[in-house]
Amino acid sequence: MRKAALHVAAGVLTLAAAAPALAGENDPLIINGQIEITTRTAAPAHLDGHLSEIRSGWTFRTDETQVMQMDDFDNPAMIYVDAATDAWNTVEGSADKSCASCHEGPESLAGFRATTPKWNAEAGAVWTQEMYVNNCRTERMGAEAWDWNGQDMRNMTALLASVSRGMPVNVAIDGPAAETWEKGREMYYTRFGQLELSCANCHEDNYDNLIRADHLSQGQINAFPAYRLKDTNLVSVHNRFRGCIRDTRAATFAVGSPEFIALELYVASRGNGLSVEGPSVRN
Repeated sequence: MRKAALHVAAGVLTLAAAAPALAGENDPLIINGQIEITTRTAAPAHLDGHLSEIRSGWTFRTDETQVMQMDDFDNPAMIYVDAATDAWNTVEGSADKSCASCHEGPESLAGFRATTPKWNAEAGAVWTQEMYVNNCRTERMGAEAWDWNGQDMRNMTALLASVSRGMPVNVAIDGPAAETWEKGREMYYTRFGQLELSCANCHEDNYDNLIRADHLSQGQINAFPAYRLKDTNLVSVHNRFRGCIRDTRAATFAVGSPEFIALELYVASRGNGLSVEGPSVRN
């Protein structure tokens, strides 16, 4: 049964009329008729009972948006995957190398998206996909680093996600990554801004509700980067974080900041068991 809709005024969540049920929200997501995506599964143990089931954002979208993602010919994000494939084979930098010089093909990195962010022992820190990509560019290719939220980087992360579709998210949160994960968890439950809202207030306490005209999901990031129809382009994880915090009427953190890296690790771990789904289509 659909929960009630929500409105925000002066930091207070109030109930309004219930949202209409979405047709097809329990249908399976199968991409290109062959890639099976797990969109619902039992919550990982480290959520400590906060959720009993975790759900992909795909289950909260309209029929039209769902169908758009199910076929790569209809998915507008795949244009950017094609652009990244070209970049993969483009020689750049003082080392006269391309991505293809070291890797057999994008498919050789299948599974990479499913385990990131992760602890990089050599660097002594948790690294995201963007950090690994730029390290390859600067240290192996002798090329300039890409802007974290630039088009080239978003394209490449979309390509890396696409070759891992259907694989279960399995982000490690123990060992040396635990400290960063704890910081991310603290941030997830911290209220920000004039509206005094935390990530959990929307994506844990009120998912499946309407907040103004927006249908709240659980905020899972297994499907990122996502092509947002309202932006007509790919949106990165950190850019989405920035937008959420901005919507609380708070001063937000920078894309690529330690705060967002920690938050990404924590939020990614909340989706452990869901399939890598990106690049997805979202409203």
